[in-house]
Amino acid sequence: MKTFIFKNGDIMPALGLGTWRSQPEEVYDAVLESLRAGYRHIDCAHMYKNEREVGQALDYAFRYGIVKRDEIFVTSKLWNSDHSPTRVEMAINRTLANLQLKYLDLYLIHWPVAVREGIDFPTQAEELVPISEIPLATTWSAMIELREKSLTRHIGVANFNINKINDLQEATKILPEVNQVEIHPYFQQNELVDFCHKKGIIITAYSPLGGKRMADKGISIQEDTTITTIAARHKVTPTQVILAWNIQRGVVVIPKSVNKSRIIENFGTLKLKLSKEEISQIAQLDRNLRVTQGEYWTLRGSPYTQQWLWEK
Repeated sequence: MKTFIFKNGDIMPALGLGTWRSQPEEVYDAVLESLRAGYRHIDCAHMYKNEREVGQALDYAFRYGIVKRDEIFVTSKLWNSDHSPTRVEMAINRTLANLQLKYLDLYLIHWPVAVREGIDFPTQAEELVPISEIPLATTWSAMIELREKSLTRHIGVANFNINKINDLQEATKILPEVNQVEIHPYFQQNELVDFCHKKGIIITAYSPLGGKRMADKGISIQEDTTITTIAARHKVTPTQVILAWNIQRGVVVIPKSVNKSRIIENFGTLKLKLSKEEISQIAQLDRNLRVTQGEYWTLRGSPYTQQWLWEK
């Protein structure tokens, strides 16, 4: 499997199983099917509310010899209600207990915003915590301590733009090792990808196929003529073309699925090699179409704005 290498020599598989929107009763089988198919990277988060079932699947896989702990890469994320330094270690310990693991391979700050304790998605501005009250650098310092305590081997962020990453480095002298953001052919984020590569930050694409929100709007990257033409030429699926495009430009992908055939189809992406011309053709598809707007954090009266969030 193609991998990306951390500065300490650890490896991160280029293809992982995403678990966002996977129902608890479905994710157990999805994790086991993915491990049997050859996946060695599972992407989780406390907010997905299915980590307990993921942990049960991992425990089964370890006990019955499907995979060993040191053969897989497990990611999870710190939710916005746990940004206070007093809650960061509690949060990772809760996740470790649910996943039945002694350590994570990667732990990310899920969003660069904070909400009040006990809140998932705020419905009023008062449930959001201003950045002045819990600065990102304060949360990041607590994340650094988790790595020092070996609760996670690597630390990073998600949904962070260039300015916010630079701010973390300036405040703590420590760069995130990974940045997980929305990337797909209709939203390529070239400036951010280039920045992360130059800084030695591994970049991961969530919603690498566009996601449910795009589908709800009647937009399908899989049906784009450029994508289908390339797929027909290689005798592969459009999904495999889309995933291969990101991997070949140096981006980790974590497509979500609970369907066995699609899990296997996604894994087959690793056999596909696109030409430079095909990569260039897909590069022309960019529409700057961000699907995940983060509107939960920019309610009327919120201390956060869309401009601040994304630096538009």
